[in-house]
Amino acid sequence: MLTPSSSPQRPTPQRILDAAEKLMRTVGLVHATTKAIAREAGCSEAALYKHYANKEELFVRVLLERTPNAGPLQAALAAGPGERSVQDRLTDIARHAALFYADAMPMAASLFAEPTLLSRHREGVQRIGTGPHVLLEALVDHLERDRAAGLLRPDADPRAAACLLLGACFQRAFFLHFSGADVVQPVDTFAPAVAATTWAALR
Repeated sequence: MLTPSSSPQRPTPQRILDAAEKLMRTVGLVHATTKAIAREAGCSEAALYKHYANKEELFVRVLLERTPNAGPLQAALAAGPGERSVQDRLTDIARHAALFYADAMPMAASLFAEPTLLSRHREGVQRIGTGPHVLLEALVDHLERDRAAGLLRPDADPRAAACLLLGACFQRAFFLHFSGADVVQPVDTFAPAVAATTWAALR
């Protein structure tokens, strides 16, 4: 029986994406096989592969299209030097990155218990030209544009700053899921604090 999210009235690609999101959120990436996703979507596995290259593409599409902070994070990373102050832009990036990592981490965590599947997943995302490093490179580019515009010290290190900011966001997500919300700062306190510390090292 089809679930409401995989209603036959929805186009097949959307039903497949609905099913992928549901399974990745409930049973984890390892157990969300293409066979299980197709069954949940009410279609054949062959039909799934007509629309998506592999499970890795589905995972990336779920992250980009079904996590609420992916779009705002991409927009914040794309903002130009003339759009608000550096510190304000870093605050937006930290806020959306912290929430994005918190949403994405439970879906991907099961991969790390299966080295063979992790290797296959790594190869799959490389084939479609993406991976977790993409956010880091986008923030490095963002800060390099700021440096070129004279908004950072000439000797500022955009890559080190990007690693510090996104690393803090990722660590917050890990602590949130492992130890609970009482051990992490609320995101509206965390984001401006991390942004201010990063900005202090750049100005």
